[in-house]
Amino acid sequence: MLALFFRHKNFMFAILALLLCSILCQILIGVLYRRLIRETENMSATKNKSLQKLKLKFTSCRQLHETIPNVGVFVDKYINQLNIGRFPVSFFRHLSGQLTLLSVLVAGIGACLAIIRGESFLSIAPFYLISFLGLYLYFAVSSLTDIPGKMGMLRTNLVDYLENHLSGRLEQTKLDMRLVGMEDDAADKPSTEKVEKRQTAKTTDMPQDDDFRMPGEPTPETPVFTPSEAEELELLLREFMA
Repeated sequence: MLALFFRHKNFMFAILALLLCSILCQILIGVLYRRLIRETENMSATKNKSLQKLKLKFTSCRQLHETIPNVGVFVDKYINQLNIGRFPVSFFRHLSGQLTLLSVLVAGIGACLAIIRGESFLSIAPFYLISFLGLYLYFAVSSLTDIPGKMGMLRTNLVDYLENHLSGRLEQTKLDMRLVGMEDDAADKPSTEKVEKRQTAKTTDMPQDDDFRMPGEPTPETPVFTPSEAEELELLLREFMA
């Protein structure tokens, strides 16, 4: 049987690679949802940044509006916006299904080419066998990861926390807000201190108004004429006016 598989090894390796990538996508999504569900069991002490941002956003909406009637829609929007890296979770879900279908397509192409070359049914059988086993493995992993079930569990936990626990605990959310911004403040603090030092240095080094006076120019505190010069000037003015 192994000899029959290696007889069309290029097709077999391509089919197995596509099936493996498809299953890895399913497992990756399941791990993500499982981790979020574990974090939602203790939302008040969670360190997940996406969940902390969800709490802050919900609190901000509560401060603007007394009540939020559509908490379920609020949570659904959050779940739909979950990402793995730079790609949304829905991308990996669709990619998993497309890779499985592509593996079946490759198996069909290999079987058709074998039939065209006039090979026996025994040599074509591995294509059908690997297709059936690949589909079985795909649906088995899908049932084990149970992505729709995990999504529903995550949604239930979030709605329960937002409606029944967070509504009257805005102080805890403010603490979480400080925790979220702590790293950003620590990163911005050195640069702020540098700017303040530069401004202080510029202020101390800036020349004052007295520094711009010409040599010998009298300051506002010193009189322009001495008393004797003032008397002589007054006499000259009187003679001129007379």
